[in-house]
Amino acid sequence: MNWIGSIIRFVVSALVLIVVSWLSPGFVVKGGFVGALIAAAVIAILGYIAEALLGDRISPQSRGIVGFLAAAVVIYLAQFIIPGLLTVNLLGALISAFVIGLIDAVVPTVLR
Repeated sequence: MNWIGSIIRFVVSALVLIVVSWLSPGFVVKGGFVGALIAAAVIAILGYIAEALLGDRISPQSRGIVGFLAAAVVIYLAQFIIPGLLTVNLLGALISAFVIGLIDAVVPTVLR
């Protein structure tokens, strides 16, 4: 993937996080767009690590229950890495993983 594609991916991911923050109770992104960009980067890195450790079965593209739960766990754990920018409770992580999955089905954040 080229640099411009990566930048577009993170901008779209940050916008998705902002939308999810508005829609999902228990999921708050602080710091505006810059905070959302940082949160998107942390979530992407945690997702990459989880996928590398546990295999492709937990990939968001599989869209199964395991991928959904892995996305919720990644979102929940991200708040501990960036505590000032992201606040998530368990229900918020589940709802946000569901909403992100719905938005990703319409507007994919991975360039195909």
